[in-house]
Amino acid sequence: MARRTERYQVTEANSLWQVYKTVPFLKVVKNFLVIQIARYMPFLGLKNKLYRTFLRSKIGDQAAVALMVMFDVMFPERITIGKNSVIGYNTTILAHEYLIDEYRLGDVIIGDNVMIGANTTILPGVTIGDGAVVSAATLVHKDVAPGTFVGGNPMQVIRLNNEPAAID
Repeated sequence: MARRTERYQVTEANSLWQVYKTVPFLKVVKNFLVIQIARYMPFLGLKNKLYRTFLRSKIGDQAAVALMVMFDVMFPERITIGKNSVIGYNTTILAHEYLIDEYRLGDVIIGDNVMIGANTTILPGVTIGDGAVVSAATLVHKDVAPGTFVGGNPMQVIRLNNEPAAID
């Protein structure tokens, strides 16, 4: 399924030049500082509390966000991570994208019991279903069905809905 994003046209310079018309400067500064602290925080419970309290992200119980994960600095409140999910090292989760003549916003919803491999990028407007597995270094540019194993750039389905793995 295509990503679900809200599109906003801009008429002046490229949309990134108009960023502080879309999000307050002090909000970005606060979010940046909290995200940088959380990126290095080894204590999962405290890290989740930072995300919930200061960023207003929705983080499920026992979710594990690894070191160096980068939350969207502009719109972290649009990120939901389900319970018992693992977000791998150095993953980037974006809820916005600024383009030349428009910017887009979209909720990122990561279900329960999801495994996201290291160095993955998740684009705005994507839903990753319960029990899905995303391999390392994947660009998640569209929805991932529950229980599906995906990977690569561009992202491709490796295995559907927990079917047995092929033995090579």
